[in-house]
Amino acid sequence: MERRILYKAILILGIVGICAYFSFPLDKRINLGLDLKGGMHLLLKVDTSHLSADAKEDVADRAVEVIRNRIDQFGVRETSIQKQGNDEIVVQLPGVTDRERALDIIGKTAMLEFKLVSVDPEKLKQAIAGTIPEGLELARSQEDNEPLLLEKKAVLTGEALTNASVSFSQNEFNEPLVSLKFNPEGAKKFAQITTDNVGKRLAIVLDGKVQSAPNIKEPIPSGEAVITGRFSIEQAQDLALVLRVGALPAPMYVEEERTVGPLLGQDSINKGVKATIIGGILVFAFMALYYLLAGVISDIALLLNLLMILGGLGILPLLFPGVSATLTLPGIAGIVLSLGMAVDANVLINERIREELSAGRALRTAIANGYQRAFSAIFDSNFTTLIAAFLLFQFGTGPIRGFAVTLTIGLISSMFTAIVVTRTIFEILLSFGILKSLPMLKWIKETKLDFIGKRKFFYALSLIVIIVGLSVYFKKGKQAYGIDFAGGQLQEYSFKTPPEIEQVRAVLKNINLGDATIQQFKENPRVVLIRTSEDKSQILTNKLKEGFPGQDIQILRIERVGPIAGKHLKTKAMYALCWSLIGILIYVAFRFKHVNFAIAGVIALIHDVLVALGFLVVTGRPIDLLSVTAFLTIAGYSINDTIVIYDRVRENSRLYRKLSLKELINLSVNQTLARTLLTSGVTLLVVIAILVYGGEVLSNFAFTLLVGFISGVYSTVYIASPLVLAWQGRKSRI
Repeated sequence: MERRILYKAILILGIVGICAYFSFPLDKRINLGLDLKGGMHLLLKVDTSHLSADAKEDVADRAVEVIRNRIDQFGVRETSIQKQGNDEIVVQLPGVTDRERALDIIGKTAMLEFKLVSVDPEKLKQAIAGTIPEGLELARSQEDNEPLLLEKKAVLTGEALTNASVSFSQNEFNEPLVSLKFNPEGAKKFAQITTDNVGKRLAIVLDGKVQSAPNIKEPIPSGEAVITGRFSIEQAQDLALVLRVGALPAPMYVEEERTVGPLLGQDSINKGVKATIIGGILVFAFMALYYLLAGVISDIALLLNLLMILGGLGILPLLFPGVSATLTLPGIAGIVLSLGMAVDANVLINERIREELSAGRALRTAIANGYQRAFSAIFDSNFTTLIAAFLLFQFGTGPIRGFAVTLTIGLISSMFTAIVVTRTIFEILLSFGILKSLPMLKWIKETKLDFIGKRKFFYALSLIVIIVGLSVYFKKGKQAYGIDFAGGQLQEYSFKTPPEIEQVRAVLKNINLGDATIQQFKENPRVVLIRTSEDKSQILTNKLKEGFPGQDIQILRIERVGPIAGKHLKTKAMYALCWSLIGILIYVAFRFKHVNFAIAGVIALIHDVLVALGFLVVTGRPIDLLSVTAFLTIAGYSINDTIVIYDRVRENSRLYRKLSLKELINLSVNQTLARTLLTSGVTLLVVIAILVYGGEVLSNFAFTLLVGFISGVYSTVYIASPLVLAWQGRKSRI
């Protein structure tokens, strides 16, 4: 064996060993995303509208510290709390199932104030009648709804607080209380307040609401006070927690929420793994059946590709400190899809080797030429997909970033396994004299069709499909979008037995949600999806449990997006799509030295995206973040086949100098048609596996890819190739 081959084999074994080390055990190396193990993702908006310009400078940073302290004491592990922009905070809470409690702890401002209550009954009557005396304000007690007239200016605030803890009343009810302890200066001031106002009432106000207003029976020199309010033990503990760690510097509200219950998380894992296994089996079986020994070698490369993806995720935190290896549901889809895309390179190589063998080349020469001639198309097609993956990471949120990361690692590893690993295996077999021949099946014979001559018919067909799709899209308006872009709330529930939809609708009408959208899934009628325009999730959950006793209703997920976040997500999605197309345009123009090639290719990509968009809206599927992820994937992947044809046109222009451009394009399309159908067909096997077995969450994503990839084959042949001719002229040369 040549030293060169031996060194390559050692390099491959070393990389495989490192990837295996960082892949297992999986549960130690790779974290599961919130969409797989359950938990909450929150985008909090800090309300700085009431603050002065100077006070806005570090308000979000201070809010982050307060939230972090609260969550630390709440006991949630592996949390992520990060400032985003100037006034947004992203909070991720893995494993949290008590949604309402978590939201209350995080969002409570905890502004504690002590205010004296006016004892003048005449002033109280005036205030209730609508005339509030100057310096006073009207409030109601949370204990018994009693109207109270308070002094606007607080005599003491929570800034003087040093501790808050739960205690219990000494009466027969033994009710939980929140005991407060002040610092020395606060204790001195509190003692003075109680001394000067014996016989009066002192209201304890939290976030503008009067929790209690006890009578001051005697001076309290200890500087200790209690808050009563008919709390449960849990409520008292949470209130003590937020008071103990301090108030938020400004009010906050939830602009975006994605809560996944553990039941849905486990279900997503099961379906994702199932889709991966089935998709993998289909791809492996096809390659081995169609390409025989070459296919088996490709399958070995695909197995190593999967190992390298897992190893890459495990190595990621070492290469980029602070970045965790997190596997999301779209990330699993990215793994499956990258395996399908990895087949592209193997198909290109095998088909090139077949051509060389058909031309009478010796086996060793045919293999060497096959790799050499396939390299440029493999590199170009993978690089354009990497452009889309990079922009997905830049503009995407958590789960979509997970997809971008796994797809990127998959693309890089697929190039290594397809170009280096398979070639090394071939060289080892040749050097030991084991490989004497390389037979392959051929189901698709080379065609001699006039694709360019039929271009006008297909131009018209494409226009009709796109116009119909866009007409439906504009007619639907905001209804075409999912909550990611339109805003609103989504709640998904699991029932013990399939519920009657009309009974569910009746529950919704009772809480003024009659306009809500209800969806029951045919494949699992026990699951009901409810879309509403406002947040009444806790009320809705309680009412459903009342209306369906014995059904053991479980919350699978809750997603809420405010109008600002929806607009922001839509803007980012548009930026990602536009920059992706621009990036591909620039790269293709650079590689092929012709702007016409690049423009024709990008128009074909826009065509594919618009066709996929049209099919989405016509079939009633909402446009959401995963749909946009699919659009970008289509843009990155569909250019692959176009590049293969462009590459062949460039090659043929040097071999057949007397042919016109029309003849060159027709020849090139016919020569590459088999591999175009094979590469896209094998990838579609994976997409179909995700669509059928990946579950409802990935359904839109897989459906969009299915339409887009089919459209990609069509547009490569009937849109991109003829457009080059239309602009360059029939007799022009490359």
